[in-house]
Amino acid sequence: ARMAVENRAASSKQKRRRLDPEDREREIIDGAVGFFAEVGFDGGLRDLAKRLGITNQNLFRYFPTKEALIDRVYEEVYLGRWQVEWEVLLADRAIALEQRLMQFYRSYLQAIFRYDWVRIFVFAGLKGVGITQRYLELVQARVVEPLARELRVATGLPDTGEVPLLPEETELAWGLHGELFYLAVRRWVYDMKVPDDLDMVVRVAVVKFLAGAPSAVRLLHEDTVRTPAPRPGRRARPARRNPR
Repeated sequence: ARMAVENRAASSKQKRRRLDPEDREREIIDGAVGFFAEVGFDGGLRDLAKRLGITNQNLFRYFPTKEALIDRVYEEVYLGRWQVEWEVLLADRAIALEQRLMQFYRSYLQAIFRYDWVRIFVFAGLKGVGITQRYLELVQARVVEPLARELRVATGLPDTGEVPLLPEETELAWGLHGELFYLAVRRWVYDMKVPDDLDMVVRVAVVKFLAGAPSAVRLLHEDTVRTPAPRPGRRARPARRNPR
């Protein structure tokens, strides 16, 4: 029986050595995604190689540095799950903004509501490895700022071609995005119970957002009109002193 076990182990190692390069790379990437999601970025490549049952040299042949592997994980987990259709949907003014936001966030949550996606994102932010910052820049450019622009149009205020987005408008849009993302954090980081019907959660969040955000945007623009920014190159005149 012992010999049979040893033979099976040897056979397994032999099959492992015979993997095609593409299959081997896929094995390493999939293993790295699970590894970083579980232990974070303190885990080393030697630990990953041991978990995969391959030699350090074999792993380094595909990914000579930890940074190279992290970049590949970013492409796999974040860029690979990004859908260009989301950007098209958010910009389609033939569809009511409420419907666009519901469709987008229902699809978006399906893509990100995963153990590996959320935990790698949080671990990367804590360790400063770059994944979180890169992804948030992507989200701001392709989701948050477009959402703020569409809210401006839906509110009936001048388009951003006439009046640039205010920082506070971007923060409003981040508020909706962050509220829905935090569902995934509660589930996969804090192991808390979240509603099973995420579609209803999205619907309620969007309706609530659109019930209050337009008024907030109007208020922001009213304040901007009342207190215009000083013209560049001109200094405010000092207050005239009372003569003694």
